[in-house]
Amino acid sequence: MTEETQLKRILEGALLAAGEPLSLERLSMLFAESEKPDNAQLRSTLGEIVADHAGRGFELKEVASGWRFQVCQDLSEWVGRLWEEKPARYSRAMLETLALIAYRQPATRGEIEEIRGVSVSSNIIRTLIEREWIRVVGHRDVPGKPAMFATTRAFLDYFNLKNLGELPTLAEIRDLDKINAELEFGQPPTADTEAGAEPGEPGEESQEIDLDPAGILDEESEHAEEGGHPEPGDPGQDDEFDAGVLDDAAPQGSP
Repeated sequence: MTEETQLKRILEGALLAAGEPLSLERLSMLFAESEKPDNAQLRSTLGEIVADHAGRGFELKEVASGWRFQVCQDLSEWVGRLWEEKPARYSRAMLETLALIAYRQPATRGEIEEIRGVSVSSNIIRTLIEREWIRVVGHRDVPGKPAMFATTRAFLDYFNLKNLGELPTLAEIRDLDKINAELEFGQPPTADTEAGAEPGEPGEESQEIDLDPAGILDEESEHAEEGGHPEPGDPGQDDEFDAGVLDDAAPQGSP
């Protein structure tokens, strides 16, 4: 058995056993100092593993936190039937809020409300924070010192993204009226129907969307306005963003 074959077997075994993404640094820690491969060799071998599993029911995918084996997304309809429990479903209000934070981060609650035209429920912000999809990254240097929100590595991992540059560009976003028709939404929500609403709460729209990695960023990101992408060092930012979350800044092709 060649060294290259053995290295591939070690990486495959570790990735299958880990149950979470593994970075190149963590993968290199599997080896003694005298036999430790460099990052270029690790990436080359991981690329071979990706090619080996092309067309299979599972794949090796690189996300923000590292590399992981996962079921191919186009098989979710069938694989999902293994579990009786239905996946979590979230309201349009939550999806719009998450999309706006992803595209305009760092964003305050007031800025989100100004764009959407309705108030943002505290339950929505709390749920997104509890799921570790967003976090407070500082406070805007204006009266009241409102918190600024940005997405996290967990957000990128969940949606199979390595960085924010992989978000759909504004040029790729489809017409909102067409999306509303596809999702069977009615007219855009009003403050009376949506303020403070959460799934299952009075005042929330009856339609909900299954929040899945294959759909949210293509279907909901059109609600983000142009010109609001994050830039490290934004005035009023109290601390640094998580490395890798705002690396590569905004999606390519954005204003």
